[in-house]
Amino acid sequence: MTAKRRILVTSALPYANGPIHLGYLLEAVQTDVWVRFQKLRGHECLYVCADDTHGTPIMLKAQAEGVEPSTLIEAVHADHTRDLADMLIGLDNFGSTHAAANEAVCRRMYLALREAGHIERRVIRQAYDASANMFLPDRYVKGTCPNCGAADQYGDSCEVCGATYTPADLKNPVSVVSGTTPVERESEHYFFRLSAFEERLKTWVHSGAVQQSVAHKLEEWFSQGLQDWDISRDAPYFGFEIPDAPGKYFYVWFDAPIGYLGSFTEFCARSGIRFDDFFAPGSAAELHHFIGKDILYFHALFWPAVLEGAGMRRPTGVHAHGFVTINGQKMSKSRGTFITARRYLQSFPPEYLRYYFAAKLGPGIDDLDMNLEEFAARLNSDIVGKLVNIASRCAGFIEKSAQGRLADALPEPALFAEFAAAGDAIAAAYEGRDYAAAMREIMALADRANQYIDQRKPWLIAKRDDGLPEVRAVCTQGLNLFRSLMIYLEPVLPEMAAKARRFLQESTWTWASSATALLGAQILRYEPLALRLDPKEVARLIEPDGTPTQPAPTQPASAPPLAAPPLAAPPAVAAAGTALSIEEFARVDLRVARIVAAELVEGADKLLKLRVDLGELGQRQIFAGIRAAYDPAGLEGRLTVVVANLAPRKMRFGVSEGMVLAAGPGGKEVFLLSPDAGATPGMRLK
Repeated sequence: MTAKRRILVTSALPYANGPIHLGYLLEAVQTDVWVRFQKLRGHECLYVCADDTHGTPIMLKAQAEGVEPSTLIEAVHADHTRDLADMLIGLDNFGSTHAAANEAVCRRMYLALREAGHIERRVIRQAYDASANMFLPDRYVKGTCPNCGAADQYGDSCEVCGATYTPADLKNPVSVVSGTTPVERESEHYFFRLSAFEERLKTWVHSGAVQQSVAHKLEEWFSQGLQDWDISRDAPYFGFEIPDAPGKYFYVWFDAPIGYLGSFTEFCARSGIRFDDFFAPGSAAELHHFIGKDILYFHALFWPAVLEGAGMRRPTGVHAHGFVTINGQKMSKSRGTFITARRYLQSFPPEYLRYYFAAKLGPGIDDLDMNLEEFAARLNSDIVGKLVNIASRCAGFIEKSAQGRLADALPEPALFAEFAAAGDAIAAAYEGRDYAAAMREIMALADRANQYIDQRKPWLIAKRDDGLPEVRAVCTQGLNLFRSLMIYLEPVLPEMAAKARRFLQESTWTWASSATALLGAQILRYEPLALRLDPKEVARLIEPDGTPTQPAPTQPASAPPLAAPPLAAPPAVAAAGTALSIEEFARVDLRVARIVAAELVEGADKLLKLRVDLGELGQRQIFAGIRAAYDPAGLEGRLTVVVANLAPRKMRFGVSEGMVLAAGPGGKEVFLLSPDAGATPGMRLK
């Protein structure tokens, strides 16, 4: 057992001039998964963040809305807090850089830097709007980037190439306030002597604190020589006033990273944890920052130097990630691809996005494309068709064969040991932020569990007079394999894992729980843990008009039964006697299905209720009008064919989620279609 670690983790601060969007959610999910993994391993791991509330964009947005900046950031903070909570982001504290706690830390760190000789006052020439009689903050000046030539860029950095500069470097500068060309006037400013830390930063950067690709990127700045950093701005500016400097304010990029510390001090005040245990020089605790690759300069150069200069420890690790694109395109409001957290959450469960991001997140800084067709297909295949399918296939047999009590021993302990042994590799992948590798390993195990159930065929064993003990043992094995997978997935799917624990009547799990089987325990009746996504509903996320999507169906997309005369034919299938074009027929998704269970429907003369297994598409309930032709007991285990892409139909007796195919004149002469030998559940027929 490894020693218990003390870890403080942050994600970059969301800016308080707009809603949380999918780009930021990538980072929040990446951070939260890592934090939950550490906690599951038994470590003390704290996660803090805050809204980034200062600077010119906040002033501009507040002016445009006719409110005070403080009013704007309070409203945004409430929205951000709600959205992050609904995405199951388990923050220990979510503060604000405008909070009193952050102002206190800013003042303390600035005075420590000044006392140590790391602050220098210089007179500089600065952009000035003669029409408005004011010095212009960087973002009040726009022009052409001096590095790449991109037009309409702000005066501090280029949103196209990422270069940083001053307004004086811009080509064709224009004042945002008046639209006139700014002039230059002298003003005294305060500089942090970043250049004095260059050699120590080189050593730190190559110590493993950042990814290797990031270290190579930072060498570009080292080769140019690090420049001292202007940390002050003239009034008017929304921020904290610099001590002993009336009319001068801390630049947002000085107080923003200090926001991590301000938020942490708020947590310390109510928890009793000592701030210095995490930030004193030589602290044994770890400090990890998760950020986007666009803010590397601030977090991998400026921030470690500020911490060291103020007498604190440097970060243990700064972990950068790439950007999010939607269907191969940058997020854009005009194209409808700027998807906010709230827009997503109005229609889909948070854990579906968490899993999709995890399945694509590696340890590097490559961009991540959210392809909406792939999103639906992956969730339907991995979560519904593989993962929860294991529990749904086994739980009913435990209920019927043993009144919900698991067997006292596993029939194949070696298989369970195989799942337990996989925990080390999965843990290493989580630790290294290679979530995609972890998800691949977990889904390979899910395939192995489903193969075991297919090979043992509990639905056939249950037909034998002496089969109940064996069915109980096989399904106990299956549920224990499912339990191991849910433990490994708890960092990604925390809510689903909690439901699985309640189903198994366990109060808590640790990572080590996967090594011990659950035997002889009473379990509850199984309730569905996940439902299939409708690809059409997913596609509506990027409708250009920005209209919020309607909630996704609460039942799997499927179809009503064949041979149920009172029901009208579904729109995707032609009614009897009507012509069906080849294009319409090509859209019908025919799949092989195994009938897992069949029973009579009380109050219905013609219907049987079937439970069918569609392989990766999971299990579905179907009502079929074949009661006169078939004995339910003779159908279990049989392969047949279903239409798999029709909408569910609510009937008097429940929801029918598919259509079985049959032929014949009716009554006793109805014959279910049977696939050729070698067919397997879920196989598509063409």
